[in-house]
Amino acid sequence: MSIAPNSSGNHSAVTGSSGHHVVHINPSFLSELEGTVQELPRLLNESAGRDSCCIFRVPRILSENNEKAYKPHMLSIGPFHHGKPQCQMIQEHKGRFLSNLLGREVSKRVMLKDFFEALAPMEEKIRNCYSETLEFNGRDLMWMMVLDGCFIIELFCKVGSIFPAELDDPLVTMALILPSLMRDLLRLENQIPYFVLQKLFDLSVGSGNDSPSLAKLVLSFFNYILRTPVHMLEKYYDKEGKHLLDLIRMSYVSNCQEEVRRPSRFLHLIPCAKKLDQAGVKFRPRKTHSILDIKFRNGVVEIPVLTIDDFWSSMFLNFVAYEQCYHHCTKHTTSYAIFMGCLINTPADAVLLGDHKIIENYFGADEEVARFFNNVGKDVVIDFHRSYLAKVFEEMNEYYQSSWHVRWCEFKHTYFSNPWSFISGVIALVTLVFTIIQFFSMSK
Repeated sequence: MSIAPNSSGNHSAVTGSSGHHVVHINPSFLSELEGTVQELPRLLNESAGRDSCCIFRVPRILSENNEKAYKPHMLSIGPFHHGKPQCQMIQEHKGRFLSNLLGREVSKRVMLKDFFEALAPMEEKIRNCYSETLEFNGRDLMWMMVLDGCFIIELFCKVGSIFPAELDDPLVTMALILPSLMRDLLRLENQIPYFVLQKLFDLSVGSGNDSPSLAKLVLSFFNYILRTPVHMLEKYYDKEGKHLLDLIRMSYVSNCQEEVRRPSRFLHLIPCAKKLDQAGVKFRPRKTHSILDIKFRNGVVEIPVLTIDDFWSSMFLNFVAYEQCYHHCTKHTTSYAIFMGCLINTPADAVLLGDHKIIENYFGADEEVARFFNNVGKDVVIDFHRSYLAKVFEEMNEYYQSSWHVRWCEFKHTYFSNPWSFISGVIALVTLVFTIIQFFSMSK
């Protein structure tokens, strides 16, 4: 019999006279392994697939091309980016905003302890909203929710003129700060649950007789940049989202709820704008309040005007990331991203859509627009047959693949694209006619 000790001390091997190999496992090592197996995942916890889980870290596969679109630059909200150095300046103002809110006439009946007592029973519900296990203890987590939530409410009230204007408040008056705060408040990783905001709002501002709804404050705040007609927003004044990003997205996709039908065949991606143009497809700007409301009829694709800038691009990327992470919502912005990614493959495609007044580019060069749409539709997952644009994809492909359309447009492009081509075409036609006449004359 021979014994082979293991250098780690975790097991030893014994070979008996019968030739059987017996391994003795150290009990403490077994206990350690069992603990590892039973340990709950931290980076994607068990609640991540449930309807309650709605705040996620953006997966690396989506963020690697534009990581700065998903990380706060100035304002951290919630646990994922708490304490980041770049957010320290605004962090120092959160206490001031909380003090201001508690000192308002409308809030004088509420004290700081009332906020804590209202949120404490919600601790488990709050934790279940996040895709990761939060390392904060209950007291620290509740303090974070109170401080961040009250900062948001006070900011909305200041900007929305619910309270008398404070002309010396730098967070409201400095031109560069407010747009940055708006962008940071619409990042998926930078959210707190909407029900937390609603509870804090009801205890403070919402206790007044003439107080607007929280949703109205939220939508009005972001509408300083989005410029959506007020009558389009009014139907959302009594709504609740999962968080701020979800509420804004909800108002953004409202007008593309057409009935989805399943196409009869496998759906293909559509060609780029230049190829469609050469095949005879006409591009026209569509007058509507939703950029997602795209139509295709009789060879004409109508696309709502898109004003693309830094704010819109950041918000839109986070819409798509939210739809990719949260199973329990529509995928309308993802469908739109893929559609536009198909159309805009090169800078020439962006130029073509700009020439047709479909894109208003405040984002950068046409190369930047093309790169943005190339990336936003990359590595996303969607069931095309359930897409609200399924019919548009199907009909545009049918039109493009219709042979007579393509051949006629190729003929026009070859012989009528410039004066010299036109003259060559005419000469060829005249020569053909004279040849035919000469042939029949000789036959006689």
